[in-house]
Amino acid sequence: MAKEFRLEDPGEGIHEAEIVEVHVSGGDELEEGDIAFVVETDKAAVEMPVPFTGTVESVEVGEDETVEVGDVLLTYTPSAGGREAEGEEAEGDEAREDEARAEAEGAAAGGGVAGAPPEEDRGAEAAEEEAAEEEPAPHEDEAEHEAESVLASPLARKKAKDAGVELASVEGTGPQGRVTVDDVEAAAGEAPEAPAEAAGLRGPTLVDEVPALPDFTQWGEVERQALRSVRKTIARRMFVSWHEIPHVTHEDVADITDLESLRKEYTTEVEEAGGALTLTTFVMKAAVAALKEHPRFNASLDVESREIILKKYYHLGVAVHTDRGLMVPVVRDVDRKSLMELAVELTALAERTRDGDLEPKDVTGGTFTLTNPGTIGGTGFTPIINWPQVGILGTGRARWQPTVVEDDNGRAIEPRLQLPLALGFDHRVVDGADAARFTNSIIDLLEDPRQLLLEV
Repeated sequence: MAKEFRLEDPGEGIHEAEIVEVHVSGGDELEEGDIAFVVETDKAAVEMPVPFTGTVESVEVGEDETVEVGDVLLTYTPSAGGREAEGEEAEGDEAREDEARAEAEGAAAGGGVAGAPPEEDRGAEAAEEEAAEEEPAPHEDEAEHEAESVLASPLARKKAKDAGVELASVEGTGPQGRVTVDDVEAAAGEAPEAPAEAAGLRGPTLVDEVPALPDFTQWGEVERQALRSVRKTIARRMFVSWHEIPHVTHEDVADITDLESLRKEYTTEVEEAGGALTLTTFVMKAAVAALKEHPRFNASLDVESREIILKKYYHLGVAVHTDRGLMVPVVRDVDRKSLMELAVELTALAERTRDGDLEPKDVTGGTFTLTNPGTIGGTGFTPIINWPQVGILGTGRARWQPTVVEDDNGRAIEPRLQLPLALGFDHRVVDGADAARFTNSIIDLLEDPRQLLLEV
């Protein structure tokens, strides 16, 4: 009998993925570990190996298709003695739903443990005792079977159970009639979920008041392009950030004339080690020193508990432009690494980002973000904070400008290399004076860059 290979929950709050590549077709003989698909989530593009040995019966998805956790990717017939995929139909949809719920809720309900063995492994006698104690009424059992036959994501099933909605009565609007969370909410008479107005620190959403788009074709020819996985994720995150955080931008300028001389002095040495000594590397070290001096910029705001979470680690996100959109890989423990180490690691990380070889761990856990569109152009901009962080530092294009320089001999006008800085910050957590002091700390280090060489 054919088995089903489904998209498993990869964690990290990911509920859907886009099929980027399909490497199999009906009739293919696969061994455990063979790559069947390449999928792209809002975290990264990853290869998906099969956890079985057998023959592909049918491929249920195609390239560029968006699938949800729990969707069937392919069906197969396992080889004699081959390992079958975990979570197969033998355990049933209900077992998969229970397992997902146990993991999501930390197995708190009923003292259960995520990943516990199926009932048959606990012994027939124990199973019979449980069945005798918890045997459902005939009509309840029938309803459960009807729910199991409905095509729905695990999240939608959980939502339906919590809301008391019968899945069999819900009309699905997803692919192939799949019931989505929105369908369940509509059936339950609920409005789409909006950010909670917790602790009075959030405002109501205005999404429902946005008017519908006009018909643009009445004015001329148009072309529609799908909002793909990375671009869709960027759009969603930018909305959350701008909606949730009261943004303020503090701007200043750093004289990096001496820093540029120092950078050129060590460029060859760093290149021989496999890295590129860029301006961003120096800014990373300066930012970490400033974050230690001003810890509220290395924090997150918990609006539910009315607490500021100060983080004792320093993982910096660095925005990297790719063909698929802006990605923000994370360099961990920046405070523990030398300029040389950072230059080598950042170079390799940027290459993997552009090649689409990032793993989920490469784009999570950031505490503060740096973005540098100045390599392309621009004198200034307003960077959007990467929620749930509270700050982001942007750098513009460094330019040689006539500058008044003062020393013991008086004042003179000299050409100096000036770097625009734009600090975006969450005004709920820090004030304008805090932002000015934080930026001053960075400027002091960039203008006396040999201090950075003393950092670990």
